[in-house]
Amino acid sequence: MFGDDADIRQGAKAVRTGRRAGVPVGEAYIGRVVDSLGNPIDGRGEISALEYRPIEKRAPQIVDRKSVSVPLETGILSIDAMFPIGRGQRELIIGDRQTGKTSIAVDAILNQKGKQVICIYVAIGQRPLQWHNWSTP
Repeated sequence: MFGDDADIRQGAKAVRTGRRAGVPVGEAYIGRVVDSLGNPIDGRGEISALEYRPIEKRAPQIVDRKSVSVPLETGILSIDAMFPIGRGQRELIIGDRQTGKTSIAVDAILNQKGKQVICIYVAIGQRPLQWHNWSTP
């Protein structure tokens, strides 16, 4: 069950959609803030998705993956010196509260401006923030 469950009661009729659980995807999502189902929450209107991909998909085999050859610089000298990050890699930032995890992520994202890089920031278990339009045309 994805979406609003307020009207679901015992004995309610369920209808199968015939397709696998998935989310909409596409370039229209670049620069937008969405919830876990791909619904916009930034107040900038609906998003017209061109594709729909299943949420569970088998990952490509290790030998089929392209090796990381281009570095991604966070703009924070101490991090770039100690932890080399490659473009295309996923990075997990974990730590205690109030230790600057979000600041590191936002600084790294802002440092990619003009470098042909698409950054996706995922905040799991966070309270909704007041979203600002950080993107510039």
